[in-house]
Amino acid sequence: MLTNPSIFKAYDIRGIYQKDLDKNTAYKLGLAYIELRQQDLKNKKNKKLNIVVAADMRISSPILKRYLIKGLLDAGANVIDIGLAATPTFYFAVAKYKYDGGIMVSASHNPKEWNGFKITREKAIPVSGETGINFLKEKILEDNFKISTKKGKLIKKKNVLLDQIKYDLKFGKIKKIKPFTVVADPANAVGGLYLKELTKHLPIKLKKINFKLDGTFPAHEADPLKEENLKQIKKEVIKNKADLGITTDGDGDRIFFIDNNGELIDQAIIRGLLSKLFLKDKPKSKIGFDVRPGKITEDLILENGGKPIKTRVGHSLIKEQMLKENIYFSGESSGHFFLNMEIGCFEVPCIVVLKLLEEFSSSNLKISEQIFPLKKYFHSGEINNNVDDKEKVFKEIENKYKHGKINKLDGITVELPDFWFNVRGSNTENKMRLNLEATNKKTMEEKTAEVLKIIKK
Repeated sequence: MLTNPSIFKAYDIRGIYQKDLDKNTAYKLGLAYIELRQQDLKNKKNKKLNIVVAADMRISSPILKRYLIKGLLDAGANVIDIGLAATPTFYFAVAKYKYDGGIMVSASHNPKEWNGFKITREKAIPVSGETGINFLKEKILEDNFKISTKKGKLIKKKNVLLDQIKYDLKFGKIKKIKPFTVVADPANAVGGLYLKELTKHLPIKLKKINFKLDGTFPAHEADPLKEENLKQIKKEVIKNKADLGITTDGDGDRIFFIDNNGELIDQAIIRGLLSKLFLKDKPKSKIGFDVRPGKITEDLILENGGKPIKTRVGHSLIKEQMLKENIYFSGESSGHFFLNMEIGCFEVPCIVVLKLLEEFSSSNLKISEQIFPLKKYFHSGEINNNVDDKEKVFKEIENKYKHGKINKLDGITVELPDFWFNVRGSNTENKMRLNLEATNKKTMEEKTAEVLKIIKK
């Protein structure tokens, strides 16, 4: 089977198993990745690379992992196999133990038929389209590899999750956390591994749903951005009179929270609260947030003495910017929350849970009452439209709103006193994505219609 060139994305490699990619793709990726790392380490060409490999619970993950490992070994690298893991645990392993990089077998939140790979250098520095995925694409499609005469060794490493939780617990004060009732739904995916281990150390009452690992996702897809995938946890929060609900995506690097009324807490609010909390740890730090509207985040950063920094959309692009500009904490609207730590910069869902539980415990109000004052703005949600000419749309938007503050970091962002919005083009389709926010509902609806009229013209 030939590898489909479309699987090479801006942030990772992803496609339908046995249609777009198969075990041969995994094997060639192992060989190509070592070429990439050897190219990075020109001055240390004889260095024996130690590469971490992990996988999620998808049906196709074991065979893809097996052939990936074979490719890495045949390329002459040592492989540290940490087994079944969530992506944040994989990142932790690469960074904490100072390995030379790693590859995670996962298709994140995609449906069960999909699989793929997330790739890092040392310190869990991401490999994105611009920094290596295109190189890997060329090498895999070219299929002209040399097998090393000195094969690497396979090393099985255990207890990585225990080490991760031990590390993460240092960021919170467990004694300050109330005995909340918490419902958690990892959607039969690997986020359940760290939620189970973390909550052993907390004074909360945990109600577990869909914790059994199952790559067929029998309850629902592991994508909390889709409303239908939140129905079960919302019902369980109300049924159990819980204080909070927690749900994660397919590889556990995105996390979402449900309040005691069974309502999803806006990620801009979660990100803003976390900004406040991390600024207590590191005052006056730079705090990142992506260009999609969520002004409450910026409000809370400024109120708490931080320096707000806009980032592009996409986990690998955000991490690269955080490292370059020394941003301490950053949050993405899609549920990724990153911390720039001594060991590395990557998603830290366990630290996020700790921080929020501690914050929610500091008040006698219910969680829904605590976040109510932060619901200041009205959001359109993300609206996607097919377009023939993206550049033409961008120019028309810029001309129409030239009196506003314009930013072209990622698509076009326009800020005016009573509304602000971002329009971005899809990396893979002829689509444009609109996110608009305003100070009141009427303005939000009117301005959303106004911008959509330009996009649809």
